[in-house]
Amino acid sequence: QVQLVESGGGLVQPGGSLRLSCVASGRISRINEWDWYRQAPGKQRELVATITSGGVTNYADSVKGRFAISEDNAKNTVYLSMNSLKPDDTAVYYCYADVNIQVTYLRRAYWGQGTQVTVSS
Repeated sequence: QVQLVESGGGLVQPGGSLRLSCVASGRISRINEWDWYRQAPGKQRELVATITSGGVTNYADSVKGRFAISEDNAKNTVYLSMNSLKPDDTAVYYCYADVNIQVTYLRRAYWGQGTQVTVSS
C-alpha cells in the first residue's frame, strides 16, 4: 500500500556532509511521524532522529548538533542532513513512516530499504 524509497547515501570523508532523502508513495492519507534509524555492522538498529506531523523533532545524543531532520509534506518526503560526519556514523540508514492509509484510515508502519553511509578517509 505504501512504499518508502531512500537515496543520498555514499562515501564521505570525516568532517564531510551528506543529505539523505526518503520519499513515500501509495495510498497515503497522512504521515503521522517520520523516523531515521541506522544499523552499523554487528550492532542493533538505533533511532537517530524523529519528526512528528506537528514538526516536533528529537535526536539521539550522538547526533545532536550535527544532524537535522526535516520534511516536505507536499512531496511526502523526509530528509536527514548530516554534517561533521564521523567514522562512527558509518551504517545503513533506514527511514520509517507511521502512516494513515487512505479510505480505510488504518494506521500502519513502513520501512525503507536502507541506504549505506560510509565515513572514511
